[in-house]
Amino acid sequence: MLDVFVNIIVVLYALAILFVLFHSLFDAHLIFHYLRSQGRKKDNVYHENFTPFVTIQLPVYNELHVVERLIDAVAAIDYPADKIEIQVLDDSTDKTSEIIANKIALLHQQNISIQHIKRGNREGFKAGALKSALSLAKGNFLAVFDADFLPSKDFLKKTISFFTDPCIGMVQTKWGHINKEVSLLAKLQAIALDGHFSIEQQGRNAAGYFINFNGTAGVWRKQTILDAGNWQADTLTEDFDLSYRAQMKGWQFKYLEDFSTPAELPPLVSALKSQQFRWTKGGAETARKNLKTLFFLPLPLSVKLHGIFHLIYSFGFVSIIMYALLAVPLLFVKEYYSQYNFVFTITRFIGISLCIYILHYFISYFNNTKGSVGKRISGFVFYFPLFVSLFIGISLSNAIGIIQGYLGIKSGFVRTPKFNTINPGDMIMKREYAETNINWLTFIEGVLVFYFLFGLIQAIYFKNYSSIPLLLMAFTGFFMVFGLSLRERNKKSLVAVHE
Repeated sequence: MLDVFVNIIVVLYALAILFVLFHSLFDAHLIFHYLRSQGRKKDNVYHENFTPFVTIQLPVYNELHVVERLIDAVAAIDYPADKIEIQVLDDSTDKTSEIIANKIALLHQQNISIQHIKRGNREGFKAGALKSALSLAKGNFLAVFDADFLPSKDFLKKTISFFTDPCIGMVQTKWGHINKEVSLLAKLQAIALDGHFSIEQQGRNAAGYFINFNGTAGVWRKQTILDAGNWQADTLTEDFDLSYRAQMKGWQFKYLEDFSTPAELPPLVSALKSQQFRWTKGGAETARKNLKTLFFLPLPLSVKLHGIFHLIYSFGFVSIIMYALLAVPLLFVKEYYSQYNFVFTITRFIGISLCIYILHYFISYFNNTKGSVGKRISGFVFYFPLFVSLFIGISLSNAIGIIQGYLGIKSGFVRTPKFNTINPGDMIMKREYAETNINWLTFIEGVLVFYFLFGLIQAIYFKNYSSIPLLLMAFTGFFMVFGLSLRERNKKSLVAVHE
């Protein structure tokens, strides 16, 4: 019986490593395309005479702290007044609706075309709100902004001209960060997002592969949305789903790496976990829905392969948590079952993958961070291990979401709360929407802190020094996530007592 258990551990270990290896090789190909694109001349397609009617859509749900600044930013966009309208798609159940109504009343006095659209329910969540409002939109082009974004005045001038090409169905801008310096948690999230928007989005777009609309800070051609089957709420990532349905219909997307739209990073680990859970589970649901169609499309092999790996990209979190969890029993397998030593030679492949991932995030960190060369290099050396640790720490939550997504287990759309935390001194715990309750998953994350501490002790005892970096990062990651969860819960409790 024990031998069967050991066999299962070794096989799962090998599968996890192989997926990470293939994952990293596709990543290396994107790095190549990203670097090659940097030497090309940037697109400059601004056409002063191309000013089609544009509808700006703002899907909002309970955003007390940020909705005013969003509406102010959008109202200030530089575009002919007779060619633009704003739709505030308000599904709120709190005082957010009152704030919106008062703000819109003031803007009407300035002759700004803005509508307050409320539904009777939240059916379909964000996708439902966008679909419902689409039939009311006058524009043939639709810009979408989530509540935590602050588009610049020249947003439409930088994006709309790409639609002079009738094949372009969507234009996506890069995400910036307005509160990157507010905490260590925010800095580590910025590393992840910069890696996605620089290497992945730019690399895929430069190579002619499928990319995705990131749910906000982009512009759609209305015809593209309708041709692809409109917004659909059967996944938690309606943006990812619509992106693939549109591109599989033949529409082309454009990504602008050199133009950013700033946004707020989640300041709470609970908010980060709920956001990542939604993204990874929705990614799995989108893969489950679209993989078969993509597989049978008559596309170039490289486009198809990258599309498939893009759809299953989030499965990497399952491999990460499986690899980390198995690292502890494998210490004993390696020590007492010498017949399996040949299997551990594949561990060397992790070195290849690690080098690729380091290169990925070093390039994006270097290109997205200000300061001297020495400061950027030293900053990366300090933050990168913590970044890896954090995402190992949330990998259990993400893996659960991914498995649920592939199994077709449905859950509600939990939006990421925004707190308008721009400066390190902002008191986020006094604000609404801070969901920091300790649940069963938090308890398991706490148990894993001691699990990986035990693994570290055993690795030192067995002198298996090659396992120490992974076990140390896993211990650090779960300690960070569990510790921050307790800290946020304690702060909220103290605020409740004093209030």
